Amino acid sequence: IKEVLKMNETIKLLQNRRSVREFTGEKIKDEDLELILKTAQRAASSVNGQQISLIVVRDKDKLKKISELSHNQKHIEECDAFIFVLADFYRSTYAANSVGKRNVGPKTADGVVVGAVDAGIMVNAIETAVNALGYGMTVIGAIRSSLKEFSEMLELPQYVIPIVGAALGVPKDRPLSRLKPRVPFDSFVFFDKYDAKKVEEGVEEHEKDMVAWRNENNTSQLPSYKEMIVRIYENPHNKLVEALKSQGFDVLDEIEEK
Repeated sequence: IKEVLKMNETIKLLQNRRSVREFTGEKIKDEDLELILKTAQRAASSVNGQQISLIVVRDKDKLKKISELSHNQKHIEECDAFIFVLADFYRSTYAANSVGKRNVGPKTADGVVVGAVDAGIMVNAIETAVNALGYGMTVIGAIRSSLKEFSEMLELPQYVIPIVGAALGVPKDRPLSRLKPRVPFDSFVFFDKYDAKKVEEGVEEHEKDMVAWRNENNTSQLPSYKEMIVRIYENPHNKLVEALKSQGFDVLDEIEEK
């Protein structure tokens, strides 16, 4: 890997990505922000349906409100720009309706998954462009805890829902002992078939590594891997059904023939 990193700046950039939650307060250049957004628009989407839209917020009062609705994450209030990544089936529904046809995408389980997958692809493209220009970013999933409020704030029509957000800014210099660990490679990549035993062994090894990393960087307040999983998934974390339905989404597998 070291030899590849010497040769390929793109691989080096991706290998060294990290979430940034501390910003200097400096502004992102307008031309850089536009370049980030135009670059992200080239991201892949299912059937080239382009069922993703972005809303950018830079107003400080609005950033404070977004922070409050996202469990008071201070870095949202302190970032220079916040990007909402929206699953947008309004566009494709209009396209179908304009030729006298329907679009059942937002009413189906598959359509909801497509929207989430495409949003993930988009936020990765945004982050890669952000990092390439020397800025920093962290992905914000907590917006899903206030989907109804954000849908109203952003004046979203039916068939559009926020999936994830991104807080962007000029990063503070925050040296780390090493990048945050990942599960062992051989418990992440398999060939031909899944290996549950490897996954279990990888979890145990990763738990120890995360605790060591936490101690190295004086961040004992952060949860370990197991602690975070239990915190988020022991009980339902976000209640989304009502918010999804209020925006015209459903999770059906069968739709009555028209």
